Amino acid sequence: MAYDDLRGFLSTLEKEGQLLRVTEEVLPEPDLAAAANAAGRIGEGAPALWFDNVKGFTDARIALNVHGSWANHALALGLPKHTPVKEQVEEFARRWDAFPVTPERREDAPWRENTQEGDDVDLFSVLPLFRLNDGDGGFYLDKAAVVSRDPEDPGHFGKQNVGTYRLQVIDRNRLAIQPVPVHDIALHLRKAEEKGEDLPIAVTLGNDPVMAIVAGMPMGYDQSEYEMAGALRGAPAPIATAPLTGFDVPWGSEVVIEGVIESRKRQIEGPFGEFTGHYSGGRRMPVVRIDRISYRTNPVFESLYLGMPWTECDYLVGPNTCVPLLKQLRAEFPEVQAVNAMYTHGLLAVISTRKRYGGFAKAVAMRAMTTPHGLGYITTVIVVDEDVDPFDLPQVMWAMSSKVNPADDVVVLPNLSVVELAPAAQPAGLTSKMIIDATTPVHPDARGNFSTPTKDLPEAKDWAARLQRLLSEARG
Repeated sequence: MAYDDLRGFLSTLEKEGQLLRVTEEVLPEPDLAAAANAAGRIGEGAPALWFDNVKGFTDARIALNVHGSWANHALALGLPKHTPVKEQVEEFARRWDAFPVTPERREDAPWRENTQEGDDVDLFSVLPLFRLNDGDGGFYLDKAAVVSRDPEDPGHFGKQNVGTYRLQVIDRNRLAIQPVPVHDIALHLRKAEEKGEDLPIAVTLGNDPVMAIVAGMPMGYDQSEYEMAGALRGAPAPIATAPLTGFDVPWGSEVVIEGVIESRKRQIEGPFGEFTGHYSGGRRMPVVRIDRISYRTNPVFESLYLGMPWTECDYLVGPNTCVPLLKQLRAEFPEVQAVNAMYTHGLLAVISTRKRYGGFAKAVAMRAMTTPHGLGYITTVIVVDEDVDPFDLPQVMWAMSSKVNPADDVVVLPNLSVVELAPAAQPAGLTSKMIIDATTPVHPDARGNFSTPTKDLPEAKDWAARLQRLLSEARG
């Protein structure tokens, strides 16, 4: 099933028992964020949360933890809610191969129902804002899809970026945005500022569930997120034309904010409790001037709690980080079998691969660090053999404990780029990176004593299925 808007997906979640309506009155702080934080501790079956009785807000509709479990993530992709995570990643990779799927342009977008423009713009009158962590420097829009275009090639559809960036509300018509240097919007902004121009943007809130997934994907600079959304949905992504900027935006959004990132203007933004499980501190960041807000009648405000993993953020960016890395590596190294980059937005990645020759695993790891995502995020790569499942951590730990000789198999590369949010970076934005080769040496590398490994008995696979059936029958 392909969802055209957030509301349709919320209805499915409710039918599947994956949406919990909290009817009692709650405080905007700390109750909303605390509930979403707690949902992340429930485990794989955690529901989305719906609040419409929030003290101080007369007309709030707030959705939290929408992608915050593997069950919800599966439903977002139109899969049965009990689909195992490894199968979700494999299906994600299979659908990737359908890219690109041309989007479908529609008129009469529901967000056209209401408008604020110019001096009438007042974000506080549209959204029920609240802080997510005690130490946050203010209110944040942290699950938005931000649309921008390359100022030097504005007509190139693929170079029109749709990305997720944190946005702090400064006042009724001002936001601060954090464009990480390796991300496309930072390239757009640099080009605009070199010309002394503002950068027009559109900020869309409350999007369909696949749009939220692709907005966080590390795709190529000239690859369209809308065309990828169509591949993942199995149907063209519906888009509409934003009235002020003329940009392509999701048809089903709850709120569309249009304005500009003002050229060479900076303001203190932060602190913010980030996906790393640490506060990122305050930094001077670009400023967005809001010129127009379009919104559905009674808009749903979707927000995302993030902090110490696992939270909704980790479910949201797990497979959509693994699969691009897998596809990008396989293009040059078809021996690569699987990539698990689900930990802290891929600051650590586990890669399984066959080897052509001695030293091959380290070459794969170095290439992973220079992919679009690797340049800014991957700080540690663990490489394992093709018969080790990178999603099975006991297997990974076995490979590390039995196959790694630290003197030869651990490589540290100094002074490489990383997002400034990485708490271990010193200085911010610069770090050492590490490769751990936990593969079996192959010719001409003759180190170690790996000639007689044990293997699963041939009948073990059938017995695993048999035991699962017997256990299910025993439990009724």
